[in-house]
Amino acid sequence: MRTAARVLALLAERGETLAVAESLTGGLVAAELTSVPGASKSFRGSVTAYATTLKRDALGVDGTLLAERGAVDPEVARQMAAGVREALGAAWGIATTGVAGPEPQDGQPVGTVYLAVVGPGGTGKVAALRLNGDRAEIRRESVRSVLELLLGELHENARTLDMEQNGGT
Repeated sequence: MRTAARVLALLAERGETLAVAESLTGGLVAAELTSVPGASKSFRGSVTAYATTLKRDALGVDGTLLAERGAVDPEVARQMAAGVREALGAAWGIATTGVAGPEPQDGQPVGTVYLAVVGPGGTGKVAALRLNGDRAEIRRESVRSVLELLLGELHENARTLDMEQNGGT
């Protein structure tokens, strides 16, 4: 089973929803999710915030952070995921930001990618990637990696909830 299908099955089983904020992937994460039959049970929608100003205006990323560090930054990824989660009313938010090429951006080399997952309660994880390959390969690997990151967080969240419900044992 593809990662997108596994993610959506887990979300549906738990009655939770997902929203996606994309920059370098330009809608590819949403496309991967919506290629799965029944995705609408859990997938709320996405924001493709390619322009830096949209990261600020549509997703609530701190303008000072964007001005000081640029859009290719781990904290920007985290704020994108938190912002899309809130904006679209989802339990989980994921985000991609980075440099697919062919030129460096914001002082970051091609292949620099930051992925984020923010879940219930605002907790989550950010991953930094240094990818090789052409633009298409970097974007494809970013999609695969953000869905794997989410899958890992869903499993971790389930373990934490199980421990809490069983008195920590």
